[in-house]
Amino acid sequence: MNKLLVIGIAAAFLGITAFITILLLIRAPEPDAGEGLFVVSRTNTDETEQRLLDLGYVKSRWSLNAARITSFRFNDVKPGGYKLSKAMDARKLIGILTSEPQLKWITIPEGLRKEEIGERLGKELNWSGEELEKWKTTYTAMEFDYREGVYFPDTYLIPTDENGLATAKRMTIRFNERFAGYPEKFTQKDILWTTALKIASIVQREAAGKEDMPLIAGVIWNRLLNDQALEIDATVQYARGKLEDKWWAPIKASDIREIDSPYNTYKNKGLPPTPISNPGIDAIDAVLNPTETDCFYYLHDPSRIIHCAKTLEEHEMNIEEYLK
Repeated sequence: MNKLLVIGIAAAFLGITAFITILLLIRAPEPDAGEGLFVVSRTNTDETEQRLLDLGYVKSRWSLNAARITSFRFNDVKPGGYKLSKAMDARKLIGILTSEPQLKWITIPEGLRKEEIGERLGKELNWSGEELEKWKTTYTAMEFDYREGVYFPDTYLIPTDENGLATAKRMTIRFNERFAGYPEKFTQKDILWTTALKIASIVQREAAGKEDMPLIAGVIWNRLLNDQALEIDATVQYARGKLEDKWWAPIKASDIREIDSPYNTYKNKGLPPTPISNPGIDAIDAVLNPTETDCFYYLHDPSRIIHCAKTLEEHEMNIEEYLK
C-alpha cells in the first residue's frame, strides 16, 4: 500500500508538473498586446512556424507543439490572412490558424469583364445574389469612366466579410496605382486615357499572348485612323453577354447581323462606349507602343500563331491557308 501511495503521489506530482509546464509553454508572450494581421503566403506556407517565432507570436516551437497536442488541432495552415495578437496563448493562436482564414487570396485574371469578376468574388466571399447584383449594376456603375476596364487584374488579399462596394474600391485603387503615369504618357501622344483603355481592353481579349499585343494594337490603330470599322468579334461577344454558362463563346454570323448595340463594331465605326474587359499592364503598354505595321487584318491559326495581312484579299488567303 505504501508503495502504491508513493507511486500515486509521484504520478500526481508529475501530472501537475506537466500541466504547469504546458501552461507556461503556451502562455501569451505579451498579455497587453493589440491585434495584428498575420499573412500566410500562397507560394510558401512552410515558413509559417518560423515567422510566428520571429514576429513574437509564440515563444518557441515547443509552445506550438504543446498547443497542438492539447487542443487536438493538427490541420495545416491555409494561405490567407489571420487576425492574431501576442496577447493570445498558443492554443488560441493555433485554433485561429487552423480555421478558415479571415482574409482570402483571390486572383483576378486579365481580360475578364466586370460580371465575371463579380461571379468569382461572390463565390469566394459568399456574397448573396443581391450583393452580386449590386456589384454588377450599382457598385461598378457610379462613374461612367469606371464602369469597366478599371477593376485591375491582380491577386488580392480580401477580408471574407468585405462587401462588393469595398471590393470595387479596392480594385480601382489598385488600378490607379498601376496606371499612374500612363495618362500623362498618352496625353503626350494626344490620346485620352479612356480611349487607350478601350483599345487595351480589346487587345487583351484578342491576343493569344503578350507577344501578339503590340501588333494587334497597331492593326487597331490603323483601322481607327483609316476610319474603318474595327469589326472585332470580342466587342460583339461583350454586347451579346452570357451565352448559357459562357461569357466569351464564339460569335455567329447571326450575332453580327442581329445584335443592335454600340458595342457591335461590325455595324458601328470607332471604339465601343466603354472598355470590354479589364486589361493588364502588358495590353496598356501595347497601346502606348504599338507595332508599326501596314497590316489591317489578323488571325490566329490553330496553334495560336498570329498572321496579319495588309489587304482583305491577303486576309482571305490567310483564312484559306490557316483556318480551312
